Amino acid sequence: MSDVISNLTWRYATKKYNPNKVVTQDKVDLILEAIRLTATSSGLQPYEVLVVTNPALREQIKPHAWNQSQITDSSHLLVFAAWDNYTAERINQMFDLTNEIRGFKNEGWENYRAMLLNTYPQRDAETNFQHAARQAYIGLGSALIAAAEQKVDSTPIEGFDPAKVDEILNLEQKGLRSVVLMPLGYRADEGDWLVNLTKVRRSREQFITEVN
Repeated sequence: MSDVISNLTWRYATKKYNPNKVVTQDKVDLILEAIRLTATSSGLQPYEVLVVTNPALREQIKPHAWNQSQITDSSHLLVFAAWDNYTAERINQMFDLTNEIRGFKNEGWENYRAMLLNTYPQRDAETNFQHAARQAYIGLGSALIAAAEQKVDSTPIEGFDPAKVDEILNLEQKGLRSVVLMPLGYRADEGDWLVNLTKVRRSREQFITEVN
């Protein structure tokens, strides 16, 4: 069995964390770098990740996340926050960054920029936010895999009130809206009902269709 499959078999949505065990910074940095390097539509990276370790802020978030203990007992709380809209400024910033890093301009790339500028900013903000939010979920997938590779436990959480989290973290001022939460840490020695249960997934035959 490959390491990737072994790690994905090992991981599960941790329900109870050991609040006394802290993930080392090098492991957190690797997980964050995996997210940063993740693919996004048109390479726009239309979301950001907030790393919340402040206990007071996490206590504020907890009641708006169904009082889930993972919010406060984990070592780190990652908040994936998508752009609230695609603007010309945001699109141009990423295209300009590409040109700067690569050291040249490409006609096809500039034509693609123009196409996006003539399309995205004209759409309504909610449509653009939903598109950006889907990109954040790609990053979440990378984070789950990277955490498992580091033998760091994690929990993807959609059960929270985004408006309240946005307010607590002042995301509106940054033009961001929270999408999904991801605590990082280490499973507790006891008290987690899910930890020893067999992972259940549909069989390959039920899940995969080969189209030749």
